[in-house]
Amino acid sequence: MERAAIEHIEAKIREEVTKRLPSAAIEKVSLLQYGDDPVIEPGELLLRIFVRSGESKTERENALQAFEHEHHGAIEEFNDALALRMPEIRRVEFLTGTGTGNDGPRLMRARGRSLEARALAGADLTPVMVRLGPGDLDTLDTLITAGIAPSRAEAVRWALTRIRERPAFEQLRNRAREIEELKAQF
Repeated sequence: MERAAIEHIEAKIREEVTKRLPSAAIEKVSLLQYGDDPVIEPGELLLRIFVRSGESKTERENALQAFEHEHHGAIEEFNDALALRMPEIRRVEFLTGTGTGNDGPRLMRARGRSLEARALAGADLTPVMVRLGPGDLDTLDTLITAGIAPSRAEAVRWALTRIRERPAFEQLRNRAREIEELKAQF
C-alpha cells in the first residue's frame, strides 16, 4: 500500500481513536503494513496506539495497566468498530514507549479466530508456535502472495502436507518406528 494511502487511513483512525478513547492519554497512532514489521503477514495491517506514560519501565507498565482498566469497554468497542470498517487491520496493539514498538509493554488485541479458538471449535488442530528467520518468513510470505495459502500458519500446513505426500516420507516414518522398537528392547 502506498504511503499516502497509509497516512489517509491513519488520519481516519486517529479521528476514531479521539472519538472513542481519551485523546489526552494517546501519544501516537501508527499503522504498519507488510514489510514494516516481521509479525505482519502479506495483506495485513497492524495498528499501534501508543499510550502516554512515564520514562521508567515500571511507569510504562503501570500506565498501560491503568489505561486498560479505565478504558476496557471503550477499547473493545473501538476494536469492534474497526473490525467492521477495516477488516484488513488484523491486530491492534496498545503500548507505551518511545514509538518504536519494541521498548515498552503491550496490550494486544488480535482479531479473527486464533489457532486455539479454531482448535476448540471442533477442528482437530493443535496450535504450534515457531520462531522463524527472515528466509523462512520470505518463503511463507511468497506462498501467501502467490495465493497458495491465506496465512503463514496455513502455508506451514500446506508445506507439511506436501512433505507427507512424498514416498520418502513413508520410508522415513517406517524407519523411525523401527528405531523406536529397537530402543524399547534396551
